[in-house]
Amino acid sequence: MATTFMSGEDLIERVEQVLVDYDPRRIDNPTCAAAAVLILIHHRDGTPHVIFTERTNHVEHHKGQMCFPGGACDDADVDCEETALRETFEEIGVSAEHVRVVGHLDDMVTISNFRVTPIVGFLEHETAYAYQVNDHEVSRVVEVPLPFLMEEENMELEIREHKGREVLVPAFTYDGHRIWGATARMLHQLIELLR
Repeated sequence: MATTFMSGEDLIERVEQVLVDYDPRRIDNPTCAAAAVLILIHHRDGTPHVIFTERTNHVEHHKGQMCFPGGACDDADVDCEETALRETFEEIGVSAEHVRVVGHLDDMVTISNFRVTPIVGFLEHETAYAYQVNDHEVSRVVEVPLPFLMEEENMELEIREHKGREVLVPAFTYDGHRIWGATARMLHQLIELLR
């Protein structure tokens, strides 16, 4: 399927179709801390954009990295969706009432020993969003066009060591911003599902 030639509306529709039918893999590992992130897609100016945060150097994990908004589950959170929405509000000021959740991707265990559940949702706001950035955690919000991320030539493969062996992992660079690690792996799964 030539998804890179889809219109913005068609691509948004494709995201919904794929995730409605997708049965995500869950990991049951009590040694990992539970966490969730929000892969937030903002359709504006005719193009869907994926929203990333660039972490500050003040945070405990993933200093300076490009990430999806999210974090550790609190005992008060009903489920991982609530975690992702709460953390997104705390980090960049996106209200849960402006987000329509459309599905989940596979759980992933990170090198920092979190079991992360990626939630996918749409930011239902037609114009540029007035993000309210928590400047302790986030240095900036970066919106990357989804069609750019889906172009095969814009994905690189890096060699990383994992459990004593070398593995190829995806990475992306957009406007000087490097997307790698668990964030790139989650993004890659979404892109593969869309293809």
